[in-house]
Amino acid sequence: MSSNLATKLREGTKKSHSMAENVGFVKCFLKGTVEKSSYRTLVRNLYFVYSAMEEEMERHRNHPILSQIYFPELNRKASLEQDLAFYYGSNWREQVAPSEAAQAYIQRIREVSETAPELLVAHSYTRYLGDLSGGQILKGIAQRAMNLEGDGTAFYEFEQISDEKAFKTQYRAAMNNLPIDDADADRIVDEANHAFGLNMNMFKELEGSLIKAIGQMVFNALTRRRNRGNTELATAE
Repeated sequence: MSSNLATKLREGTKKSHSMAENVGFVKCFLKGTVEKSSYRTLVRNLYFVYSAMEEEMERHRNHPILSQIYFPELNRKASLEQDLAFYYGSNWREQVAPSEAAQAYIQRIREVSETAPELLVAHSYTRYLGDLSGGQILKGIAQRAMNLEGDGTAFYEFEQISDEKAFKTQYRAAMNNLPIDDADADRIVDEANHAFGLNMNMFKELEGSLIKAIGQMVFNALTRRRNRGNTELATAE
């Protein structure tokens, strides 16, 4: 059974993707303005989001649908732990907690895992394919903006995936062959758009600390004009 899910997700999330790229924090990021305090907060929140998602994917690893896109080599929890140790020090576990927006994101992941596990396909897609695509561009921007030399961006490094382009092709093929019907595919697309919204809320939370660091006038100048980039921040072509 083929639902062309990968194509439906790409087409069905274009508007959300554009909206995500036009959140102020993201526009500043794409233009090379990355402030360490707000970035480490993002890393902290992503740690809790990925921990939840990966726990639930592991829990459902034998699910008839989720088992088809269960690739442990995608897991980001360990790499995020490396980054947290870099930004917060060895006692980082005592310093970090999820923000309000991150808690809402985590709650949604737990909710769909309990009530409709197949919708975790949407969360996996929006996170991992984005990390493998636009995330690689963001890695370079972050390294240059914060003068990093090897540390602090482990999140974007997939050491167990030797060919990221080939892997993305494999992943999309797996999505297209999931045992779902068109109604299921539509529900997954809807959930992917919801995931984009939850992600955007985390970005919006960071704008206060970014403005405090760079100033309102600079922030306004960086975000004034619409950015029509194609960096695939949260998903992938």
